Amino acid sequence: MRKALAAVAGLAVAGLVLAGCSGSGDNGGAKGSDDDSKVEVFTWWAAGSEKAGLDALVKVFNEQHPDTEFINAAVAGGAGSNAKNALASRLKANNPPDSFQAHAGAELTDYIEADKLEDLSSFYEDNGLNDVFPETLLDRLTVDGKIYSVPSNIHRANVVWVNTSLLSDAGIDPKSAPADLDAWMADMDKLKAAGVQTPLSVATDWTQVQLFENVLLSVLGAEDYQGLWDGSTKFDSDEVTKAIDAYTKLLSYANTDGTGQDWPVATDMVIDGTAAYNVMGDWALAEFDAKGKTYGTDYTTWPTPGTEGMFDFLADSFTLTVGAPHAGGAKNWLKTISSAEGQKAFNLAKGSIPARTDADPADYPEYQQGAIKSFSEDTVVSSLAHGAAVKVSWLNDITSAIGQFVSTQDGDTLQDALAQAQSKALGK
Repeated sequence: MRKALAAVAGLAVAGLVLAGCSGSGDNGGAKGSDDDSKVEVFTWWAAGSEKAGLDALVKVFNEQHPDTEFINAAVAGGAGSNAKNALASRLKANNPPDSFQAHAGAELTDYIEADKLEDLSSFYEDNGLNDVFPETLLDRLTVDGKIYSVPSNIHRANVVWVNTSLLSDAGIDPKSAPADLDAWMADMDKLKAAGVQTPLSVATDWTQVQLFENVLLSVLGAEDYQGLWDGSTKFDSDEVTKAIDAYTKLLSYANTDGTGQDWPVATDMVIDGTAAYNVMGDWALAEFDAKGKTYGTDYTTWPTPGTEGMFDFLADSFTLTVGAPHAGGAKNWLKTISSAEGQKAFNLAKGSIPARTDADPADYPEYQQGAIKSFSEDTVVSSLAHGAAVKVSWLNDITSAIGQFVSTQDGDTLQDALAQAQSKALGK
């Protein structure tokens, strides 16, 4: 629990530091140099499939811009919380990296309000990105008519990763997704009866929030789920009560030692047969590949039961900071990550799908081909756990409430905390 609370506190500190910067005016509106001799890029991609994706991008970058030196400023740990804290400190000290990683969407709000990001609308125009990024994505990137980041990919957060052998041994068809959460939990009862002690694996706090957002999406549907973030759906509604009840029951099938473990631990439980299911974004694909597992044979995937026809969206994106020492280098970096070559190299390594609509699905393996199709056809909603739906301060409050609930299993207290967080964030 200590580690989970530390991550929450870290995110809160980052949000507070940014809020504290917003009125200082120390470097608001300042322009960085057009120097393109180097670029310092700040990420939390320091290990595993994330580092492999970054390395693939850097290789393309070095080919496209051989005269610009790439400086890797990755900060490891905490599912990005350590990096966000370090970034906030640098921004407060007016010592920005040239470009930094962030989740596209509402997570960028604090940086925009603190006047730490350059408007990249003209970059989009100059490089034809408005023509190759889908409208669904452009809408989520636009704030008051301006765009402040360039996505390197698109991830899906409502994915269940399934150990096919465990299900088959329990008499369950692994390729047939349950119709809803009740049917899914009935299958978990069958697994327990067959001797599987942990049907569902979870890990640290944000994975528990991601599981909860999947339950909300399943119970409420796309429209009412999205309504949570503008207040048209209330967190004190009967439907949210049903979602909390379902979430409570789901956790009864999960490992009790998940808090404090990073996401690969939970994914590896499905890979090694300790658990049957894990709800995880499609960055998990690279983990299965790294362990030599074959899609459709050793494991399979389907949308979280009840979310068929919905795509729970998040995207990694990169910025140009106000006062960037090497703004020219940063623009070169943004050109690479938005290029067809850069996106192909990165997404093949990371398991996500390209943001560009001109990508050829045939270049990607089976899972990613399905995800490309789903993103183009399904109802797209924004992920809560990964910064697309709400700003950092609201996510902190929800994460704290979920962390407490995982310990206490007190649904009434959780719902009260969620309602208060919504009222605080929306001023209602």
